[in-house]
Amino acid sequence: MNDYSNPYTPSQGEIERRYRNVRQAMEKAGLDYLIVSGSEYTGFEGAVRYMCGFHILHRYAYVIVPLAGEPVAVFPREATWVGDHSATFIERREFPAHCGEWMAGYFKEKSARKIGVYGLEYVMNVRDYGALVKSGLDLVDFDIAFDYARAQKSEEELRSVRHSMAINKAGVLAVLKAYRAGATEAELMGVAENVFAAAGTARKTMDMMCSGPNGSMRPQMVFPTGRRVQDTDGLVYGLEIAGEGGHWVEFSRVLAPRGLDAITQEMFTAYQEFHELAKIHMKAGATAEEVHRACSKPLHDRGYRLGHVSGHSIGMTMIEMPRIGEGFDFVLPENMVCSMHPHIMTEDRSHSLYFQETYRVGKDSGEPLSGVPIKVYHGGESAF
Repeated sequence: MNDYSNPYTPSQGEIERRYRNVRQAMEKAGLDYLIVSGSEYTGFEGAVRYMCGFHILHRYAYVIVPLAGEPVAVFPREATWVGDHSATFIERREFPAHCGEWMAGYFKEKSARKIGVYGLEYVMNVRDYGALVKSGLDLVDFDIAFDYARAQKSEEELRSVRHSMAINKAGVLAVLKAYRAGATEAELMGVAENVFAAAGTARKTMDMMCSGPNGSMRPQMVFPTGRRVQDTDGLVYGLEIAGEGGHWVEFSRVLAPRGLDAITQEMFTAYQEFHELAKIHMKAGATAEEVHRACSKPLHDRGYRLGHVSGHSIGMTMIEMPRIGEGFDFVLPENMVCSMHPHIMTEDRSHSLYFQETYRVGKDSGEPLSGVPIKVYHGGESAF
C-alpha cells in the first residue's frame, strides 16, 4: 500500500515560527492561554490546521495554546474517526464528550486568569462557548490579534499559496474553454469543480457567480443554477479555493462572449486602473487603509458605490484580518498575501462589477500571483 505524505506538511522550523509569533501576540495582550477555534463552515477550518496540522473533515475542533508549555488539541468524541488525526503535529490530543466542559475544567485546573479566543465572533461552537462562560472564565476576543500574528507568510507557506493559485487558474481557464451558449450556469461551474476535486481541494472551494443581461452584471453574488447562459450575458465565476497545503486564494475574470455594454466597460476600465495601483501600493510599510484609499481612487472618482471593501488578508482561513479598507492601520509586512476584489456598482445599482486577484505584498511593489492580464474573455480560450 502506498503511504501518501502531504508535501505541504509544515517543517518543525515553520511550526516553531507560527507558535513564536502567536505567543508574542498573547504576551502583548497579557493572556495566559489562547483557544484557537475551527469549524467545517467553509473557509473557517484553517486556524486549527495552522496551529496543529489537523484538517477538519466534519464538525469542529480546538487548539489550546499556553503562553508557555505544550499545546493541546481538543476534538469532539463523536468525531474520533472523522478526519485523519494522525496528521496532528502536537502530541497531546483530547476527545471529550463535551469540548466546552472539558476546556473549562482544564483551565480551572491550571488556575488560568485571562484566556483569548480566536473564533469568538464567527467560529466557536455555541454550546462550548456557553460552558466556558458558565465557568466564570475571563474570555477575551482575540480574532484580530491572531490574524495579525499570522499575516506574514513564510517561504513554505508561499509555496502552498502558489500551488493553490495554479489550481484556481486551471479551474477558471476550464470554464472559459468549456463555455458555450446554452450550457447551464451550474454545468460550467461543474467543469471548474472537476478540476478542483481532481487536484485535492476536497471541500475547500467557495463557488459563486455574478451575471447580467446584454454585457452587464447585476450586483448580487449568487449560486449557479440551471439557467442556460446566452452569448449576450456578462458572467463572472468567482472561485475561491485552497489546495492540499490549506492556503486559500481567490481568482476570477470577466467572461462576456459579445463584450460589455458601455457602462460596464467603463467600470472595467476603472477596475484595470485599480489593479495597476495595487501593484504600486501593495508594498511593505504601507497600511491597509492607505492601500485601500490609493487603489480605490479611480472607483470613487467615477462616483461608483462600493458594496465591498477593496480586499482582505487571506491565508489558511479564507477571510483574515485586516480588511484592506477604512479604519485598518495595520502595517503590511513583506510576504503578506491579500485578496483584492472591490465590489462596485452604479448609483442606481443597475450595473455592477466584481472579480478577484490575489497579491503578495512585496518589498517595493505588489505581486499579482496569477500573472493573468486584467482583460475581458469571450469563451473558448485555451490559455490566458
